[in-house]
Amino acid sequence: MFTDPIFLIATFSLVGCLLVWILFNLEQPKVSEKYLKISTQISLPLSLILLWRIFIYAADFGVVLFIISLVALVVMILGFIIKSEVIFKTSRGYFIPLFLIFILRTFMYEPYQVPSGSMIPGLKVGDFLLVNKFDYGLKIARTSSNTIFKNDPEYGDVVVFIPPHNPVPYVKRLIGKPGDKILYYQKRLFVNGNEVPINLISEDNNAKFYEQSLNNKNFVIRVQEFDEFSQLDQVYRAVVPDGMYFVMGDNRDRSSDSRIWGFVPRDNFFGKAEYIWMSWECWTCLPSFSRAGKIN
Repeated sequence: MFTDPIFLIATFSLVGCLLVWILFNLEQPKVSEKYLKISTQISLPLSLILLWRIFIYAADFGVVLFIISLVALVVMILGFIIKSEVIFKTSRGYFIPLFLIFILRTFMYEPYQVPSGSMIPGLKVGDFLLVNKFDYGLKIARTSSNTIFKNDPEYGDVVVFIPPHNPVPYVKRLIGKPGDKILYYQKRLFVNGNEVPINLISEDNNAKFYEQSLNNKNFVIRVQEFDEFSQLDQVYRAVVPDGMYFVMGDNRDRSSDSRIWGFVPRDNFFGKAEYIWMSWECWTCLPSFSRAGKIN
């Protein structure tokens, strides 16, 4: 993202707009009102372009909020030093809400939208989740090792993390911890030689739905007919390395997970998905709250 010319142009242009505003609001203005009007007119489209690039690159919005809050704080301090009431009060009006949002989003709860069907039937495409950020420890960046009050993910948790092959957040279920022996064979899952129990609850033309129990957590998985040519239907054996974790999607035959791209480092977890608060399946659909509730 930081090498993207569109992102860099938008960023430096916004910095220029901020400088114009500061220079205009000095006791003796250093720029004319004409330049202030121009910078005001272009600041909104520049902000939208910047947000678009941040979205495209799936950037850590917590870090973005921290940087913006820091800029607002610096400008507020500058306004206090040079005794400019307009600069001080305006920047304070931005700093306080931005910093509160940063604290809430970084250390408490972060919204996350499910991008794929890998967790069907429990989570569907378009579900908006609340991700608990403090259960696994407090940190600013998603993949930072500087974590305080560190707690490890538990078996059966629905975890949100950054996979090792892609900087975009994924949501899966935690199956294995460091040192665990994992075996997936003929649609059956074994952890340390013990089969994770399943119970058939329903089926349709394409798949069967089982209730599975792991660490006293019950959830439903979706399993399709055996396909000897599918990579996900091959025998999978692995021992989870130190500092790593094994995750799988509940939609076992339609999930890109640890069976394909490997293990997840401990530092890459940034929260546990706890609640569905809204569903929005497509841009032309109306948001729905019918699926709102706690995640199993």
